[in-house]
Amino acid sequence: MTKRDPSTPTPASSKSVPRRRVLAGIAAAGIGSVAGCAGGGSNSIAPVSIDDDQACDQCGMIVADHPGTVGQVHFEDDEPEGGRPAQFCSATCTYTYRFDAEDSGRTPLATFLTDYSAVDQEVFEEGSDTMFSSHVDSEAFAREPSLTVVARSEVIGAMGPDLIPFSEEGDVESFVAEYGGEAMPATEVDRATLEAL
Repeated sequence: MTKRDPSTPTPASSKSVPRRRVLAGIAAAGIGSVAGCAGGGSNSIAPVSIDDDQACDQCGMIVADHPGTVGQVHFEDDEPEGGRPAQFCSATCTYTYRFDAEDSGRTPLATFLTDYSAVDQEVFEEGSDTMFSSHVDSEAFAREPSLTVVARSEVIGAMGPDLIPFSEEGDVESFVAEYGGEAMPATEVDRATLEAL
């Protein structure tokens, strides 16, 4: 992971660090093909881009207006989202909504989160808070089973402490070295993980 360069000119209240990793699409598809339960499901489902005015289905905040991890969950039924996947402003909202939906009998077919190994991210410093940019285009998402998330790092999201996902192990290691936190497979996130954030 690229370290922030304090000499880089930035907007008044933020620092930005562009970075790009080209994802090996075949490898990602291969990992996705072994997806099973807990929202990893059907391989024919692809992520969608999130509209600029789309509200988070969990908390109601406009997804594109806030920093950090973005998510979407595709369900076996289309309700109550009206024929689109459920869409979220944070990983916390993504998992909370999915867990609640599962408890009410709905079946998640695929869960997607921002893949910070695959986007040009910006790092923002506001006061003592460190945040990553959000990305709402379909290409920014990766299927949950292909991701490792970092919990309890210094980086926060739209809802405060959040999970930061990566598909590349080297990016996970660099992120933890710079921002702290604990890495875990995204498929192992449960309610206790969210409560410990």
